[in-house]
Order: sequence, then C-alpha cells, then structure tokens
Amino acid sequence: MTQPWEKLNVVLGAGPVGRALVAGLLELGRSVRVVTRSGQADVPGGVELVAGDVSRVEDARRVCEGAGVVYGCVGMTYENWPKLWPPLMKGMLAGAEAAGARFIFMDNLYMYGPQKNGALLNEDLPLTQYGKKPATRAAVTRLWQEAHAAGRVQVAAVRASDFYGPGVHNAALGDFTFGKIVAGKSAQVVGEIDHLHSFAYVPDIARALTSVGEADDSAMGQAWHVPNAKDRTVRELLELFASELDPGRKSKLKIQVAGPILLTIAGLFNGNLREMKEMLYQWTRPYRVDHLKFARAFWSDPTPFEQGIAATAAWYRTQ
Repeated sequence: MTQPWEKLNVVLGAGPVGRALVAGLLELGRSVRVVTRSGQADVPGGVELVAGDVSRVEDARRVCEGAGVVYGCVGMTYENWPKLWPPLMKGMLAGAEAAGARFIFMDNLYMYGPQKNGALLNEDLPLTQYGKKPATRAAVTRLWQEAHAAGRVQVAAVRASDFYGPGVHNAALGDFTFGKIVAGKSAQVVGEIDHLHSFAYVPDIARALTSVGEADDSAMGQAWHVPNAKDRTVRELLELFASELDPGRKSKLKIQVAGPILLTIAGLFNGNLREMKEMLYQWTRPYRVDHLKFARAFWSDPTPFEQGIAATAAWYRTQ
C-alpha cells in the first residue's frame, strides 16, 4: 500500500521554513512541488514550482492536485489578519481535501493568548479570544479541527515558538537583532531581554513537520509543539551570536529596547509595528514551550543553541 508521503508532497509557501522543509523532503527522497503566489522562489533542481493563490479555492485545488501530503507553510505580515487568514485556511483545507491528501499546518503559538506568570505552553490550553491576531489564530484552528472532525481531511498542526536560523530575516532573532550586530549597530528588541524565552531552530521545525507528516494516522487531528533547545534569554542569545562573530564583539554589544510607548509612536508610520503592540505579552514575561508530548512520540534532540547560532552567524557573514 502506497503511503501518502510516497506520493507528491506539496509545500505551500517558500519562506525560511518552507525552504528548510523542501530540503528535508528531498533528503528523504520525496517528490516535491512548491507553491507561491508569484510562482517564483529559489528551489533546488528537480522541485516543481507553480503559481497559485491558495486563499482561492479553485487555485488551491489546482496546485494540490496529486498530493499525498500538503504542508501549509504560508506567512504574512501582521496587518489585516482577521480578513486574510480565514479564507487562506479554508483554501488550504479545500486543496488538501480535493486531493485526498493529509494537511500539515505550520503554526505558531498565538492561539493560546497571554498566560499568567509565564506558565508553560502546552497543547491542551484552551483557545483564546484575546486581541486580533491571537483570536484569529484561534479561529483558523477551529476551522481545521472542524474539517478533521467531519472526516473531510486529515489534519495536524505543528506549532513552533519564535524561530531563528539561516535565511531568517523577519523575526525577533533576525535582521533587527543579528543583522544589526553584524553591521556593528545596536540590536533592536522589544519588551524585556532577561526573561527565559523558547526559540525554535528552523531546520528542527522542518524535521518536526516531516515527522508528523509521515507518522501513522494516530498523529492526525492533533497539535504538536516543536522541540527547542533549553530556554535562554534574549540577552544571552545576542551575546552568543556576537561572540560567534568575533570573541571580542560581546563586550561591545549594544542593545536598544523598545517598549509600548516607542511602539505606539513607530506604529503611527508603520502598520506592521502598530500591530506588534498587542503581542508584547510574549516579551514582557517568560515565554516557554512544553514539547514533552512531541518528544514522547517522535524525538527530543533539538539543535543546541551553540550549533544553531554558529550556523546562523556563518550565513549572515555571506549576506
């Protein structure tokens, strides 16, 4: 009997996670199609690349045709989430359903909303009604849960905290921090920098996606947290990155911290920064992820920060 992953694997999106996933699928010997709105992306040879707007059901069905597994790795800026995310989820589900494929959704942790006293985030937490972006992620979670429960399509969500790694630009550990350090400027962060925070390494996220995507049917209908290295503070990770670039650079590291007032002012000129303000709760208290469920079912050896930061620093040197 042919397994779903032995058929075509369709990757929706070609950001850092999508690209790492494609590399992982090719290492497993899988057939891969990548879908972007423009039909343009930097993909390895042998990978099919097609254009499609998967928020349109007809497009989603077309680009998912022949798939055994569909991986949803799409992303967007913070603006207009309540309007944009529901049709995107409905389209992705419709595409996988039409193909008779599994749908593995690359998710974040927003649907849990703020937790008191930095409590560990686990998969059993209730869906939040907080804010716009967290409430929107909760709403699209209900969409895939309902589709799975109705037997329309097998679905699982792979959830990761803030991620970092080679190729990552738009993230807390991205161009405004690591990139600024490389340029000899002050790293720009929000919130507090001395609380413990979970960060996931992009290749580990890709590995988690294929682990769930190629698991037996019992893994479907659930959410799974990606394992990450032992939690560190933002300050510790910026210092580690600076030291990796140059052992003497750690002592010269400068960090500029933005709070609610500065974000409010900046938000007058930048919609994405304006939308960031409601997510400050992730950065003003410990933000820690429990991945014990995943570890028990799959693997528990995430990439150490020393190794991941070294690879990320090496990539930044080439930019």
